[in-house]
Amino acid sequence: MQFLDQCKLYLKSGDGGRGAASFRREKFIEFGGPDGGNGGNGGDIVFAAAENLNTLIDFRYRQHFRAANGRPGAGREKTGANGDDLVLQVPVGTQIMDEDNREVLADLIRPGQRVVLLHGGDGGFGNAHYKTSTNRAPRRADPGWPGTEAWVWLRLKLIADVGLVGMPNAGKSTFLASVSHARPKIADYPFTTLKPQLGVVRLGDDELVLADLPGLIEGASEGVGIGTRFLGHVERCAVILHLIDGTLDDVAATYRAIREELAAYGHGLVSKPEIVGLNKIDALDAEAVAAKLHRLRSTAGRITTVLPLSAATGDGVPEVVGKLFAVLAEHRAAQHQGAMLDAFAEPT
Repeated sequence: MQFLDQCKLYLKSGDGGRGAASFRREKFIEFGGPDGGNGGNGGDIVFAAAENLNTLIDFRYRQHFRAANGRPGAGREKTGANGDDLVLQVPVGTQIMDEDNREVLADLIRPGQRVVLLHGGDGGFGNAHYKTSTNRAPRRADPGWPGTEAWVWLRLKLIADVGLVGMPNAGKSTFLASVSHARPKIADYPFTTLKPQLGVVRLGDDELVLADLPGLIEGASEGVGIGTRFLGHVERCAVILHLIDGTLDDVAATYRAIREELAAYGHGLVSKPEIVGLNKIDALDAEAVAAKLHRLRSTAGRITTVLPLSAATGDGVPEVVGKLFAVLAEHRAAQHQGAMLDAFAEPT
C-alpha cells in the first residue's frame, strides 16, 4: 500500500430542497387552502476516524466530494427528504487544515471520532408555512439555502509512542525490523526509507508503537534531502530514539546536526524525552566504543541516556527496548497524573 500523508480536497455540502407552492383542490372538500410542504435539508460533510487506515491514499485519485441535495417539498404538506450525509473515512491522527494549510479546523485523534465539517443548507419553506389569519392564500415558496463549499488540506500525523530519527544509514530500518514484525526496506545506500514505517514492539504484556522516519541530513530544515516533511509524525510521539552510526568519525557532530534540525523544525521536538543509541558497535573494538560513548554523553548532557547497540547482531537491543518502555511508562504516568489534577481543578 502506498503511503500518502497530505492531500487537498474540494468539499461541498448539499443544497436545501425548494419549498412547494400548492393548494388543495379536492372534491367535496369545502375549504381548500395552501398545502405546500417544506424542502428537505442538504447533506452534511462528515469526517470519521477509522482505526484500520494508516494512509490518505484513498484521496489520491479523487479530490472532489459533494453531499446529496435535499429533495423539494410537495403538496399535501409533504416535506422533502433530507439529503444523505457524506461520511469520509480518514486515519486516526488526521488533521483537517484550511485552504492555506495553516489553521487546524479539526483534529481526529481517537478511533470512531466524527466531525461535521460542513453543514448542509436548510430546506426552503412551502406556502403552507406562510398561511396566517390575514393571509389565507399565500403564494410564496422559498428556494432552499445553498450548501457550503470549501477547499481543505488533510494532513496525517501518525499516532506512535516512539519516533526513530537519525542520519541516513544509521540503521533505523534494521532496528525496526529487529524489534518488531515490520519488514522495512534495508539496503547499504542512503535514503532507503522514503516514507514512515510503523512497527509494534512488545515487552511482556506491554507494547508500544515505533515509527521509523526517513533519514535527516544537515540542512533538512531548509529542504535539503527529503527535508523535514515527515517530522510532523514525531510531534505526537512521547519519546525520541536517536540512532547514530558508530562507524562515523565524529559522532558528536552528527548528534548536534540532527538536534539542530529538530530545533529548527520546532513544535516542541527538542523538549521530548530522548534516548541516544550508538549503533553498529559490532564494527568497532571495545576501546573505540568506549571513546565514542564518552563523546556522545558529554555532548548530549547528563539527562540524556546514551546506550550502545548493534541492530544487526542484537547486542544491546534489549537494553534499549527496556529503556524505551521505562521512559514511556514515566510519560504515561505523568500524563495520567496531570489529567487527574485537571479534573480536580475544574469548578463544579
